[in-house]
Amino acid sequence: MNIEKKEEGSKTVLYLEGWMDTENAPALAQALNELDDSVEQLVLDMEKLEYISSTGIRQIIVAYKQMNGALTVINVSSEILSVLKMIGLDKKINIKE
Repeated sequence: MNIEKKEEGSKTVLYLEGWMDTENAPALAQALNELDDSVEQLVLDMEKLEYISSTGIRQIIVAYKQMNGALTVINVSSEILSVLKMIGLDKKINIKE
C-alpha cells in the first residue's frame, strides 16, 4: 500500500492506494503516528484503495479515536463502503462516497 500525505493548514489528507490488509495496514499506523499534534482534521482519501481487511478497518478506528472523531473518509468504492456500512462505521465516521 502506498500513502501520500498532503497538509493543508490544520488539515491533513492521506491518499491511500492499493491493498490495506494485514501486511500493509501497519503503513497507515506509521503515518498516523507521524501526524503532527497541530492536525485538527484528518481525511483519508480512498479513491485508489482496492481492498480493506479487518486489520485495515481497525486502523481506521484507531485514526478516528486518535483524532477524537475529526476524521472524514472520502472517495470510497462501493465495495469498501458496503463493508464499512455492514459493521456500522458509517454511523460513527463521516464517510463520503
